[in-house]
Amino acid sequence: MSRSIAIVGTDEFCLGFRLAGVKRTEVTDREGFGPRLDKVLADKEVGIIVVSGGDLAALPPSARRRALDSIDPVVIQVGEAGEDDLREKVKRAIGIDLYREG
Repeated sequence: MSRSIAIVGTDEFCLGFRLAGVKRTEVTDREGFGPRLDKVLADKEVGIIVVSGGDLAALPPSARRRALDSIDPVVIQVGEAGEDDLREKVKRAIGIDLYREG
């Protein structure tokens, strides 16, 4: 079974991903972000969810932790603190720090 990438965020955030060919975009405003993210987290056809770090930071702590701890699907935040988050997720998933120098 092929799993898809989903983008959740504002229209402006999703636009670049749509232009890059990502078919599954869930456009929402900041108030609707949490429920929309929960819907996509429950979708078994989605393997990766990309969100804005700012939108993720606006969630209540328990919802934010649930998203960041999710491994299936994995939630990747871009923007604010996104690189450190991606590094930790890769390290946790495969057990190797690919970003380590030397």
